[in-house]
Amino acid sequence: MQLIDTHAHLYLQQFDQDRTVVVKRAIDSGVSHMLLPNVDQTTISQMMQLHGDFPESCIPMMALHPTSVKNDWKKQFLSIEKQLEKNKFCAIGETGIDLYWDKTFYKKQCEVFEKHIELAGHYDLPLVIHSRNSLKEILDIMKNKSGSNIHGVFHCFPGNVEEANKVIELGFMIGVGGVVTYKNSAIAKVVENIDLKHLLLETDAPYLAPVPKRGKRNESSYLVFIAEKIAEIKGIHVNEVAAVTTNNAINLFGL
Repeated sequence: MQLIDTHAHLYLQQFDQDRTVVVKRAIDSGVSHMLLPNVDQTTISQMMQLHGDFPESCIPMMALHPTSVKNDWKKQFLSIEKQLEKNKFCAIGETGIDLYWDKTFYKKQCEVFEKHIELAGHYDLPLVIHSRNSLKEILDIMKNKSGSNIHGVFHCFPGNVEEANKVIELGFMIGVGGVVTYKNSAIAKVVENIDLKHLLLETDAPYLAPVPKRGKRNESSYLVFIAEKIAEIKGIHVNEVAAVTTNNAINLFGL
């Protein structure tokens, strides 16, 4: 059974003591690829080092995370552009808008998100969107981009079935992580009602560990628990979930 973790921050300090062990454990559990979304200027070197250590398995993306959009965003964004000019990435990510922690830089987040959309178009790369407490705002921006061939995934999708269908109509996929295993989670209803061909698996490691690992540091080997939960919800074999979502990831990210 092959799985692909389409969103994992395995380069962060939470893995400094056992990063190689964690990656090898994931590979041994059937996770063939771990896609690495960038956060900001400070995380690029660690992410690229991990890619260098596991070039076939740990594949980097490039972007400025919305919570890192501050007054120095132009300097930060310039470093993102320079990386895209000299290195190969599987996506523009993660980018978007985050209104959960702080709304101070909301307008700047919107501006930077628009610039990431332009980068995705320029490099013909999928867009990995972070939409915490901002799905409506992001959908409003994306509506103006319809017909522009922008595609990608809404990471850790926070919406309902109706919103999921809007996302799919825009040419995007739905990222499903550990939250699907939590009691009364909204994403479980989305998974139940959306065709498997629109879904991607992700961990968001080290965050949002699935049941039965909830509350612990998340890692890519736990992706199997997410796949099993989706299989349970849809009443199908886990191998079918693995096969379809893996094919979805391969096609979207050009793996």
